[in-house]
Parts: sequence; C-alpha cells; structure tokens
Amino acid sequence: MEQTRYQRGFDKLSEIDGEAGHKVIESLATICPDLAKFTIEFPFGDIYSRQDLDLKSREIATVSALTAMGNCAPQLAVHIHGALNVGCSPKEITEVILQMAVYAGFPAAINGMLVAKQVFEERGIL
Repeated sequence: MEQTRYQRGFDKLSEIDGEAGHKVIESLATICPDLAKFTIEFPFGDIYSRQDLDLKSREIATVSALTAMGNCAPQLAVHIHGALNVGCSPKEITEVILQMAVYAGFPAAINGMLVAKQVFEERGIL
C-alpha cells in the first residue's frame, strides 16, 4: 500500500530533523495548520523523498541555501542538525558555510558559522 504524501513527508521529516523538525511543525500548527501540513507534504513528502539525491547531498544543498539567504538562522540550525543526522561531518558543514563567503558574502558566512557553532555546542561537538 502506497503511503500518503503527508505520511511520506512526516516520516522523512522525522528521519532528517527528528525532534527539532517536530517542534517546528507543532509551532506552526497552533497558528496556521495549513502551513504545517504544506511544510510536511511539499518539501519532505515530495522533494526530500525523491531518489536522485541522497539525504546528505540534500542537506548540504539546504545548509548552503539557508546560509546564503542570510536571514534564516532558526531554519539553518534545524538543517545543520539534520545534516549531522544524515551523515555530514562537522567539517563538511563548516566547509559548505565557508564556501558561501564567496557567493553570498562574508556577513552571511559569518552568521551561518555562528549558527553552526551553536548547534555543535548543543550536541557536544565543540
């Protein structure tokens, strides 16, 4: 039996982001349940569930994009946790963020690196 889009997305969210992802969904559900549902279904049910990239590659791309945007610290923290959860090393994460200095500028890279430092400290990596 095929999983629903929602269930597939919820399972993928749980695999990648664990409790941090669940907290984001819970916080959205109290103010806009539709946004919580769409967040599960589209990014995780449709995109992250595709087979052509592994989860490590997807999280590297996500950490890069969120770092480059420069104004997504809470989401970046969740996805740095996710990157670690799917097999990225702390060094790979810092290298990706460092590379964003070239394309997004030093302020974005510095802000991203400080988020990574906070996540690594929370996890006892630093």
